[in-house]
Amino acid sequence: MGNDPTGRDDPSVHVIIVERSRGSGVVFALVALALILAIGFFYLTNDRRDDRQAEAVTGAAQSVDDAAKMVGDAAKDAADKLRNDN
Repeated sequence: MGNDPTGRDDPSVHVIIVERSRGSGVVFALVALALILAIGFFYLTNDRRDDRQAEAVTGAAQSVDDAAKMVGDAAKDAADKLRNDN
């Protein structure tokens, strides 16, 4: 009989059953989807940001071109005025 006061010779066996949560797969899928959407949004807005920067540089260059044309026209008018006065 051994040292067991219950009268059993074999040691008691405890079985631990771990059940997987049913919602963990859904949560993982939602997190993965949110991550994919966030990365896509970043790349889409980054392209737009680059386009806006390019448009700003083009606009600035156009302004410089317009200003140079105005200075050139003013210089031409001043030169024509000096020729006509002499």
